[in-house]
Amino acid sequence: MAGESDDRGAARAPHVALLSSPGMGHVVPVAELARRLHAEHGFTATVVTYASSDSAAQRAFLASLPPAVGSASLPAVPLDDLVAAGAAIETLLSVEAQRSVPALAALLAGLGKDGSLVAFVADLFGADTLRAARDAGVPAYLFFPSNLLMLSLMLHLPRLDAELDGEFRDQPEPVRLPGCVAVPGADILQPLQDRTSDAYCWMVHHGERYRDADGILVNTFDAIEPNASAILRQPEPGHPPVYPVGPVIRQPDNGDDDATGCIRWLDTQPDKSVLFVSFGSGGALSAAQMDELARGLELSGQRFLWVVRSPTDSGADPGANYYDGSKSKDYPLKFLPSGFLERTKEVGLVVPSWAPQVRVLGHRATGAMLTHCGWNSVLESVMHGVPMIAWPLYAEQRQNAVMLHEEIKVALRPKVRGADGMILGEDITKVVNDTMNSEEGDAMRTKVTELQKATRSGLAAGGMSHKTLNEMVAKWKERTFA
Repeated sequence: MAGESDDRGAARAPHVALLSSPGMGHVVPVAELARRLHAEHGFTATVVTYASSDSAAQRAFLASLPPAVGSASLPAVPLDDLVAAGAAIETLLSVEAQRSVPALAALLAGLGKDGSLVAFVADLFGADTLRAARDAGVPAYLFFPSNLLMLSLMLHLPRLDAELDGEFRDQPEPVRLPGCVAVPGADILQPLQDRTSDAYCWMVHHGERYRDADGILVNTFDAIEPNASAILRQPEPGHPPVYPVGPVIRQPDNGDDDATGCIRWLDTQPDKSVLFVSFGSGGALSAAQMDELARGLELSGQRFLWVVRSPTDSGADPGANYYDGSKSKDYPLKFLPSGFLERTKEVGLVVPSWAPQVRVLGHRATGAMLTHCGWNSVLESVMHGVPMIAWPLYAEQRQNAVMLHEEIKVALRPKVRGADGMILGEDITKVVNDTMNSEEGDAMRTKVTELQKATRSGLAAGGMSHKTLNEMVAKWKERTFA
């Protein structure tokens, strides 16, 4: 456990407990925040996870953290009633957090025995766990792993719920939040698209509970959302202070095993010539959409590196792999069109299920990324100056796509002209070629390079994100050994 050491100085360093929702997309940024608190400010930390998220990939990642960043797993709580009822992911995450409060309270009491525990930080589905920190006499914060657009939606959601007539997708006007891009109702957060659902009710509940936090740390930075940042940073009664401290992303490990051969293959490609295609740790396409994507990539003639996952069953949630993205029911490459691998072997590399994404994005040969618009992937792309093709699947990804394409202008979106939202091969070819070889693609590359520089300066000593985290840390250190 972090904080247990023979070195008394290390043992009595200020300690922070951070709770991550299940899913590597949550665990990684929470753990990286803990790593940063240790590396830059001398904190020790405990990353707390749920038994339901246990996986080989998660265990390996947590084991790679510095010794001063320990981990703990909350015991399993019964969720069979929800699973049997077909509950949405958002409902499962919310109920699991709520039912885990007693175990969390006991864990925090143990961590706080030596007086070094100065703060508790939960991520976006952990608002109901803040009371466990209150009971332990510890300040309670939220770490929001998405952006200010999403946070603004959550903070305004109770009001929107009271004022809205009908479903978001049926609204004649886009949703306008202070300082944010206007978002068409159909592109608003997926679990909000059915107001009769439990998932919708839980999201409204979280929006209300966010006000209980002593502050909200957000995984974004001023330069990518300047207007929203200017507004949300202003003190407002009933809203906790907001601290943009990002980007907080996974650190590259050049010692990672290149078992897929991705890096060796990229080493043989020209600079900025390869389109990296990845839908994240939990995203998958239907079999029919996989066929269209393969056809579009082949028709484009562009070099590509495609991380292929097994397709979803017809009508299944594209985020069905959410809890453990390392799982794959079948060998994914067998679902590709007949002859595709042979026909594209001179320009493409297809790997099953996983690739070292941060290393791929940082490689000189990577010229763009086709992404599901998960915020972690977006930040990783920006940090490496890589423009994007926005192909959202679930959660808040459609909102992110609107922001990336219409406001920030670092991504293109393919047209959706097929039945049931299918993106056709011809439209994939066009957006790929426009991204890789057009004036519009060049303009995106210029803009994302500017943002890349802004992230680096913001994280450097004296930069905005660095100063913001320092402000937070100063509050916590005031409590040390009080």
